[in-house]
Formats: sequence, structure tokens, C-alpha cells
Amino acid sequence: MQRLQNRAQFQAVLAAGTVARTTHFALHALIWPAPTAVPANQSSEPRARPLFPTSGMWLGAMVPKRWARRAVTRNTIKRQIYALAPQYETRLPCAAYVVRLRSTFDRKQFVSATSEPLRQAVRAELELLFRQAARRAATVTPIPAARGLSKPQAPEVMP
Repeated sequence: MQRLQNRAQFQAVLAAGTVARTTHFALHALIWPAPTAVPANQSSEPRARPLFPTSGMWLGAMVPKRWARRAVTRNTIKRQIYALAPQYETRLPCAAYVVRLRSTFDRKQFVSATSEPLRQAVRAELELLFRQAARRAATVTPIPAARGLSKPQAPEVMP
């Protein structure tokens, strides 16, 4: 599993859409397009550097200051995301994912920025998020034409 590193990667994944959502988190995914054959006459042209140089699973974490004011809390949440994601790597399709914090954890309930109850609450909700995404990935069957695996055939004309 590799980590998202630049703004363009994060923007591409966020634009792709949400695949799972919980009270505090949202999981965005950019599923890889099907590989296409390169025509022989275009193989010598210079190609642009790909946004994701290798296939496999990519992961990013967005924990904005708006929802987690203290840096220690943001770092704790990010560590939980990066520690838990490898457990679900085999259950999720190869894609780029961003886990985004979408609302705050109540500071009255979790007084300490790195309390054990906060860690347990974050971990439980992240497990729910990844289970939802894995369950959705297992039930969704890709349509070949939608993924670019085959071209639609023109109707045959009878003479």
C-alpha cells in the first residue's frame, strides 16, 4: 500500500466520489480504469507522467483543522487510518482511497486530545467505514462496457 503524496492525487480521488460514509468519516475511491492497448504508431510518442505510477492500493488521509483543532488529535486520527487500512487491503479493490474526517469528535466527551476512549471510538468507526466499503465492493459487479473493457457493438443490419 502506498500513500497519496500530492494535491493532484488527492483532488482526483475526491472528485471520483464517496463509496462509504459514517458519522465522522467518508471514504472516497478512484477505481483504476481498465488497461487499454497502445496502438503501434503511438508507442514512440513521449507520454505524460502518470498520476499514480504503480497499480495497487493507494491511501490518503484528510483530517482538516476545522474538525480536529489540535495537531495531536489530527496525528492520532491519521495514525489510526494508516494502521487499520492494511487489514482491509485484500478485501478492497485496487484503487486510490482517501479517508476524510467530515465532522468533529465532541470535546466534552473526549477531553484529552489522545485519550484511549477517543482512539477506540476512532478505530471502531474506521473499521465500520472499511467494512462498508468492502461489503459494497463484494456486492457490486462491474459492467464491462462501463469500465471500458469492451466496445458496444453496432446493431447488425439485415439485407
